[in-house]
Amino acid sequence: MTTINRISSAFLCALCVLCVAMFISAQPATTPTRLIKLSGFLQHLQWSPDGKKFLLTRIHAGKMGLWTVNLDGKELTQLLPKANTPHFDGHWSPDSKRIVFVYDILQGTDGKLQIDVMNADGSGQKNLLPHKTFFEESPRFSPDGTKVLWVSTRNKNQDIWLMDADGKNQKALTTDLAIDNAPTWSPDGKQIAFTSARSGNLDIWVMNADGSGQKRLTDNAKMDYWPTWSPDGKKIAFTTNRDGNYEIYVMNPDGSEQTNLSKHPGNDNWATWSPDSRRVAWISNRDGEYAIYATDVQK
Repeated sequence: MTTINRISSAFLCALCVLCVAMFISAQPATTPTRLIKLSGFLQHLQWSPDGKKFLLTRIHAGKMGLWTVNLDGKELTQLLPKANTPHFDGHWSPDSKRIVFVYDILQGTDGKLQIDVMNADGSGQKNLLPHKTFFEESPRFSPDGTKVLWVSTRNKNQDIWLMDADGKNQKALTTDLAIDNAPTWSPDGKQIAFTSARSGNLDIWVMNADGSGQKRLTDNAKMDYWPTWSPDGKKIAFTTNRDGNYEIYVMNPDGSEQTNLSKHPGNDNWATWSPDSRRVAWISNRDGEYAIYATDVQK
């Protein structure tokens, strides 16, 4: 082989390797995979801190209630099968042994929302925050289990409140006239991300755990909501309809690098992180029925 031919072969080989590398880098890291398909309407997905189960709200056989299921789809369990009123939007304690949730003491067609707690198997249900003349919603255990965030309408609109895990020392963290809801703790317990309509549409905001330092993270004409902080503190996942349908996005905690994670014309919602922060799961109807999907997340 001549010197020129050897140079040409080497060049073509290098060019081929470069093209393959560019092709690989342009592809998604992983394709979302379906983990579990369940009948009925699904929402409020939560991955257990021990990594073993999902907690979700399911409308099944005409009833809205809380269910748990293993990651492989086994041991599907209705937690309060004898409850005659809706209960939903549960959240795990840090040790995965308890669940705080919304319980509707429905009277007629009027919802009367209160906050209850129970063991992770559905036993030991007790009231934490009774219903009076306002709705109590979206409870979230703090990372150390000593506090609970929740959303209350006691000031005439949805605001984010904080209390001890036994229901004492209640304090309003937001008092804006607009809607504030869907709080999520940072893993160190120092910050809270939440959804707010104070800018004219739903966006993701963040504040310190005492309610100070409130600032906006997303600024989009469409809806951004249901933020959830990764356990390692490096990312926040959220739902948005900025692409014409509901998608799961991830971003840095300062709002930078907002990236579409789900990328599908179906509706994807209710993101939750695996305990090791390597995967995000969510609920999607992309196959015509509601199911739980998951994908790896590049850091």
